[in-house]
Amino acid sequence: MSPVTFTEGAIHEIKRLMGEDSFDASTQLRIGVKGGGCSGLSYVLGFDQKLENDEDYEFEGLSFIMNKAHAMYLMGMQIDWHNGLNARGFTFKNPNASKTCGCGTSFAV
Repeated sequence: MSPVTFTEGAIHEIKRLMGEDSFDASTQLRIGVKGGGCSGLSYVLGFDQKLENDEDYEFEGLSFIMNKAHAMYLMGMQIDWHNGLNARGFTFKNPNASKTCGCGTSFAV
């Protein structure tokens, strides 16, 4: 079972990025958290090499890696993609966040 879900728009955008000529096919999609940001933790969404503590996951044909320890912070989170004039980028709906910052990329638990 995938700890994180993606909307159709997010899946489409991630696959588009992976189809770019400059994409490094030796990397995998990474979902995670890191310390920092105005609320204490920031989301990680990018392409990276698999590390020793990573688990492999799949959601509707989209494979990704995540550090085992990050699941407690991200379980049930939904990643979406917005392509509007005022807001463009990935957004995170995390049921575990006790507070989030205004930009939506950092949170506290």
